[in-house]
Amino acid sequence: MSTEQNQELSNNKTKTVKKLLLVVFGMFGFGFALVPLYDVFCDITGLNGKTATTAAKVNEDGIDESRTITVQFISRTAKGIPWQFEPMINEIKVHPGEMKLVKFYAKNESVKDIIGQAVPSVSPGKAAIYFQKIECFCFNSQPLKAQEDIEMALQFYVDAELPEEVSTITLSYTLYDITGTVES
Repeated sequence: MSTEQNQELSNNKTKTVKKLLLVVFGMFGFGFALVPLYDVFCDITGLNGKTATTAAKVNEDGIDESRTITVQFISRTAKGIPWQFEPMINEIKVHPGEMKLVKFYAKNESVKDIIGQAVPSVSPGKAAIYFQKIECFCFNSQPLKAQEDIEMALQFYVDAELPEEVSTITLSYTLYDITGTVES
Protein backbone atom coordinates (compact mmCIF):
# COMPACT_ATOMS: atom_id res chain seq x y z
CA MET A 1 0.00 0.00 0.00
CA SER A 2 1.32 3.37 -0.93
CA THR A 3 1.55 6.39 1.32
CA GLU A 4 -1.13 8.08 -0.72
CA GLN A 5 -3.51 5.15 -0.19
CA ASN A 6 -2.73 5.10 3.54
CA GLN A 7 -3.48 8.82 3.77
CA GLU A 8 -6.79 8.40 1.92
CA LEU A 9 -7.75 5.44 4.13
CA SER A 10 -6.90 7.48 7.22
CA ASN A 11 -8.98 10.42 5.95
CA ASN A 12 -11.93 8.10 5.28
CA LYS A 13 -11.71 6.66 8.79
CA THR A 14 -11.59 10.15 10.30
CA LYS A 15 -14.65 11.21 8.29
CA THR A 16 -16.52 8.08 9.37
CA VAL A 17 -15.66 8.62 13.04
CA LYS A 18 -16.79 12.27 12.82
CA LYS A 19 -20.08 11.24 11.20
CA LEU A 20 -20.67 8.59 13.86
CA LEU A 21 -19.96 11.07 16.67
CA LEU A 22 -22.37 13.53 15.08
CA VAL A 23 -25.04 10.84 14.95
CA VAL A 24 -24.43 9.90 18.61
CA PHE A 25 -24.69 13.52 19.78
CA GLY A 26 -27.76 14.05 17.61
CA MET A 27 -29.47 11.01 19.12
CA PHE A 28 -28.53 12.14 22.63
CA GLY A 29 -30.02 15.60 21.98
CA PHE A 30 -33.15 14.11 20.44
CA GLY A 31 -33.60 11.94 23.55
CA PHE A 32 -33.64 15.05 25.73
CA ALA A 33 -36.03 16.87 23.40
CA LEU A 34 -38.41 13.91 23.14
CA VAL A 35 -40.15 14.39 26.51
CA PRO A 36 -41.16 18.04 26.00
CA LEU A 37 -42.08 17.31 22.37
CA TYR A 38 -44.27 14.40 23.51
CA ASP A 39 -45.98 16.63 26.11
CA VAL A 40 -46.72 19.28 23.48
CA PHE A 41 -48.00 16.62 21.07
CA CYS A 42 -50.29 15.15 23.76
CA ASP A 43 -51.56 18.61 24.74
CA ILE A 44 -52.45 19.40 21.12
CA THR A 45 -54.01 16.07 20.18
CA GLY A 46 -55.36 14.86 23.53
CA LEU A 47 -53.62 11.54 23.02
CA ASN A 48 -52.47 9.46 25.98
CA GLY A 49 -55.41 10.71 28.04
CA LYS A 50 -53.49 13.66 29.41
CA THR A 51 -55.78 16.32 30.80
CA ALA A 52 -55.13 19.97 31.45
CA THR A 53 -53.26 20.84 34.64
CA THR A 54 -55.02 24.16 35.09
CA ALA A 55 -58.66 25.17 35.47
CA ALA A 56 -60.79 25.45 32.37
CA LYS A 57 -63.21 28.29 31.70
CA VAL A 58 -66.75 27.86 32.95
CA ASN A 59 -68.97 26.61 30.13
CA GLU A 60 -71.04 29.39 28.59
CA ASP A 61 -72.26 27.49 25.52
CA GLY A 62 -75.25 25.86 27.20
CA ILE A 63 -76.22 22.26 27.82
CA ASP A 64 -76.87 19.69 25.09
CA GLU A 65 -79.74 17.69 26.60
CA SER A 66 -80.04 15.51 23.51
CA ARG A 67 -76.97 13.50 24.58
CA THR A 68 -76.06 11.73 27.80
CA ILE A 69 -72.47 10.80 28.60
CA THR A 70 -71.46 8.32 31.29
CA VAL A 71 -68.44 9.45 33.28
CA GLN A 72 -66.72 6.76 35.35
CA PHE A 73 -64.25 7.46 38.14
CA ILE A 74 -61.35 5.19 39.06
CA SER A 75 -58.62 5.77 41.60
CA ARG A 76 -55.51 3.96 42.70
CA THR A 77 -52.49 4.65 44.82
CA ALA A 78 -48.96 4.26 43.58
CA LYS A 79 -46.92 1.54 45.19
CA GLY A 80 -45.78 2.46 48.68
CA ILE A 81 -48.24 5.22 49.57
CA PRO A 82 -50.30 4.13 52.60
CA TRP A 83 -53.45 6.08 51.75
CA GLN A 84 -57.01 5.09 51.21
CA PHE A 85 -58.07 6.94 48.04
CA GLU A 86 -61.37 6.48 46.25
CA PRO A 87 -64.17 8.29 44.44
CA MET A 88 -67.28 8.83 46.55
CA ILE A 89 -69.33 7.98 43.45
CA ASN A 90 -68.11 5.56 40.78
CA GLU A 91 -70.22 6.75 37.85
CA ILE A 92 -72.37 9.72 36.87
CA LYS A 93 -74.54 10.59 33.85
CA VAL A 94 -74.02 14.08 32.38
CA HIS A 95 -75.23 16.08 29.43
CA PRO A 96 -72.48 17.82 27.45
CA GLY A 97 -72.03 21.31 28.86
CA GLU A 98 -73.61 20.40 32.21
CA MET A 99 -71.49 21.29 35.25
CA LYS A 100 -71.04 18.50 37.81
CA LEU A 101 -69.35 18.26 41.20
CA VAL A 102 -68.03 14.96 42.51
CA LYS A 103 -65.88 14.22 45.51
CA PHE A 104 -63.02 11.87 46.26
CA TYR A 105 -62.11 10.59 49.70
CA ALA A 106 -58.54 10.26 50.93
CA LYS A 107 -57.15 9.10 54.25
CA ASN A 108 -53.51 8.96 55.29
CA GLU A 109 -53.35 5.60 57.07
CA SER A 110 -49.69 6.13 57.96
CA VAL A 111 -48.13 7.19 61.25
CA LYS A 112 -46.34 10.04 59.49
CA ASP A 113 -47.42 13.13 57.53
CA ILE A 114 -47.48 12.60 53.77
CA ILE A 115 -47.98 14.91 50.80
CA GLY A 116 -49.88 13.29 47.95
CA GLN A 117 -50.36 14.35 44.35
CA ALA A 118 -53.07 12.93 42.11
CA VAL A 119 -52.30 12.55 38.41
CA PRO A 120 -55.32 12.24 36.08
CA SER A 121 -55.78 10.31 32.88
CA VAL A 122 -58.82 10.12 30.61
CA SER A 123 -59.91 7.20 28.50
CA PRO A 124 -60.53 7.09 25.62
CA GLY A 125 -57.57 9.36 24.99
CA LYS A 126 -59.35 11.42 22.34
CA ALA A 127 -61.91 12.48 24.98
CA ALA A 128 -59.25 14.14 27.16
CA ILE A 129 -59.43 17.49 25.38
CA TYR A 130 -63.22 17.57 25.88
CA PHE A 131 -63.14 16.82 29.61
CA GLN A 132 -62.95 20.28 31.21
CA LYS A 133 -61.98 20.54 34.88
CA ILE A 134 -63.07 23.80 36.54
CA GLU A 135 -61.82 22.83 39.99
CA CYS A 136 -59.71 19.79 40.78
CA PHE A 137 -57.77 18.50 43.74
CA CYS A 138 -55.22 17.33 41.16
CA PHE A 139 -54.19 20.94 40.52
CA ASN A 140 -52.45 21.05 43.93
CA SER A 141 -50.61 18.69 46.24
CA GLN A 142 -52.59 17.27 49.16
CA PRO A 143 -50.75 17.32 52.51
CA LEU A 144 -52.33 15.03 55.11
CA LYS A 145 -51.17 14.49 58.66
CA ALA A 146 -50.97 10.96 60.03
CA GLN A 147 -54.46 9.38 60.18
CA GLU A 148 -56.08 12.54 58.74
CA ASP A 149 -58.80 12.24 56.09
CA ILE A 150 -60.28 14.67 53.58
CA GLU A 151 -62.97 15.02 50.91
CA MET A 152 -61.56 16.50 47.72
CA ALA A 153 -63.68 18.17 45.03
CA LEU A 154 -63.67 17.83 41.27
CA GLN A 155 -65.92 20.19 39.31
CA PHE A 156 -66.13 19.53 35.59
CA TYR A 157 -68.15 19.49 32.41
CA VAL A 158 -67.84 17.58 29.15
CA ASP A 159 -67.51 19.86 26.13
CA ALA A 160 -70.40 19.62 23.67
CA GLU A 161 -67.86 19.10 20.85
CA LEU A 162 -67.15 15.58 22.18
CA PRO A 163 -67.32 13.21 19.17
CA GLU A 164 -70.69 11.43 18.84
CA GLU A 165 -69.10 7.98 19.04
CA VAL A 166 -67.88 8.62 22.59
CA SER A 167 -70.60 7.84 25.11
CA THR A 168 -68.46 6.82 28.09
CA ILE A 169 -65.47 8.62 29.56
CA THR A 170 -63.32 7.13 32.30
CA LEU A 171 -61.38 9.49 34.52
CA SER A 172 -58.62 7.70 36.38
CA TYR A 173 -56.43 9.18 39.12
CA THR A 174 -53.20 7.75 40.44
CA LEU A 175 -52.05 9.15 43.77
CA TYR A 176 -48.31 9.52 44.33
CA ASP A 177 -46.28 10.28 47.47
CA ILE A 178 -44.37 13.48 46.73
CA THR A 179 -43.34 14.21 50.33
CA GLY A 180 -39.60 14.31 49.62
CA THR A 181 -39.93 16.40 46.46
CA VAL A 182 -41.87 19.38 47.78
CA GLU A 183 -40.22 22.36 49.46
CA SER A 184 -41.85 23.42 52.72
